[in-house]
Amino acid sequence: MEFILQPWPWYVSGPLLAMIMFILIYFGKTFGMSSNLRTFCTIAGAGKKTKFFDFDWKSQRWNLVVVMGAVIGGFIASTLLSNPVDIHLNPVTVESLSQLGFENAGKTLLPAELFSWDAVFSLKGLSILIIGGFLVGFGTRYAGGCTSGHAITGLSSLQLPSLIAVIGFFLGGLIMVHLLFPLIFG
Repeated sequence: MEFILQPWPWYVSGPLLAMIMFILIYFGKTFGMSSNLRTFCTIAGAGKKTKFFDFDWKSQRWNLVVVMGAVIGGFIASTLLSNPVDIHLNPVTVESLSQLGFENAGKTLLPAELFSWDAVFSLKGLSILIIGGFLVGFGTRYAGGCTSGHAITGLSSLQLPSLIAVIGFFLGGLIMVHLLFPLIFG
């Protein structure tokens, strides 16, 4: 059980990921989560209104199983496999987060200041969810896929647009953490 609770070393997780990618490439499939939103919209009938959603969603059933597995796996991991020890954060990071109002930085993976019902149903929380959701949805369509699709499938099949997208994801993350996050929570 201790092996499951710790981060897996690269020589275990890397080959497992490569094996999955070889299987997907062999069967002509691509991996990514954002394409499932299009599938869900098509199932709900959006194809009657917009040509983009007018496609055979049944060909994507296998990818819906991936989403179901991610949801079930996340639930199992959070309820049965959570390791209740403190997270090892750099003391400078803990101090920076404390200055932004995060009281228990490093004590939990999901800080209550962001992931509690009180935070979600505040004006600030709802604004962050709505604006962030729109930006993520728009960004994944504009970039032609999400981080997992580009970073895993796109890079493993040596696609230059995926390399450019992944560089953009990292730059966007750096800008968010170092510039926007202090403005939003400061």
